[in-house]
Amino acid sequence: MSDEFELDTDDLERRMDGAIASLRTEFSSLRTGRASASMLEPVMVDAYGALTPINQVGTVNVPEPRMVTVNVWDKSLVGKVEKAIRESGLGINPQLNGTIIMLPIPELNEERRRELTKVASQYAENARVAIRNVRRGAMDQIKKAKTDGMSEDDQKFWESEVQEMTDRFVSHIDEALEVKQSEIMQV
Repeated sequence: MSDEFELDTDDLERRMDGAIASLRTEFSSLRTGRASASMLEPVMVDAYGALTPINQVGTVNVPEPRMVTVNVWDKSLVGKVEKAIRESGLGINPQLNGTIIMLPIPELNEERRRELTKVASQYAENARVAIRNVRRGAMDQIKKAKTDGMSEDDQKFWESEVQEMTDRFVSHIDEALEVKQSEIMQV
């Protein structure tokens, strides 16, 4: 029976990649003092009775380094889009100009930069937890296979494979966090 055990490392890698992709999405929503269309990705608008991503109710543009604009397609949604941006926690004060909502990106002060680096650290820790959860699931599979008759050598082999993969993905998270924090602290 032990010869039949094969851990699906592709699945583990895919799930760990998912944690890193999620981290990158969360990082893109953090303001760095520069305008970016991706900073509005997590904003959901209550449109037509459902929560809808902001890019599905209007066009998001970055005309200047410190300005993001949202050209809302349906005039009746302008107020809801403005409200969603205000309540998003991005710290941006929208300004209306007809169906165009202008979002001036203010300079970040030192205190706000430090707060954002803490938020980035929390996002990274959540991603590490997700990676460790994938690792724990794989280790449980290996332990079950051990009780089903897997040899100790095979158990050690698979455990080291999973640990090596975990370490590699955690180091990717650490690198991404370092880059994001230096980006936030850059004046």
